[in-house]
Amino acid sequence: MNILTMCGSLRSASLNKAIEATLPELAPDGMSFQSAPSFAEFPLYDADLQGRDGFPDGVRALADAVRHADGVIIVSPEYNYSVPGALKNAIDWVSRVPNQPFKHKPVALQSAAAGALGGSRMQYHLRQVMVFLEATVLAKPEVFVTFGAKKVENGRLVDEASRKAVADQLVGFQDFIDRCHIPAGNMAVS
Repeated sequence: MNILTMCGSLRSASLNKAIEATLPELAPDGMSFQSAPSFAEFPLYDADLQGRDGFPDGVRALADAVRHADGVIIVSPEYNYSVPGALKNAIDWVSRVPNQPFKHKPVALQSAAAGALGGSRMQYHLRQVMVFLEATVLAKPEVFVTFGAKKVENGRLVDEASRKAVADQLVGFQDFIDRCHIPAGNMAVS
């Protein structure tokens, strides 16, 4: 099972990058991870720019990575009660690509923050964006790493309770992806 990870923070010492880096340690057997191509250099989305120049190579690379993954995990901080601008811009670009890559794609959300809410408002807003793109977002278990600075050391998530929450979500996400890929003809009708 090939999972694409997208980190909403561009900062090298980000708490969320630490969670992303820890995912392979906590994953069930058969789950592998690939980091999404960087979106740090994407121009701000502009329909005139798209119309004139088409899609930047980086946007096409990110869209292809989403398209070819079995599932996507977005690990992101909360900026001003919402989705970080760079992440939202990347999603806005990818949302314009033909054959929408996020449509029906299993997606899981994770966040870490220095405060007590752990990025919950960002996740709420990102869920709304994913609903519009017709992604299939995992509802539970959720991952909110609160007081993250106390739970990360040397670029890794070390807090045992948080590690268990992430591991539980990965097991749930693996099952969710399997359920999302059941051919329609094989589903029971009641």
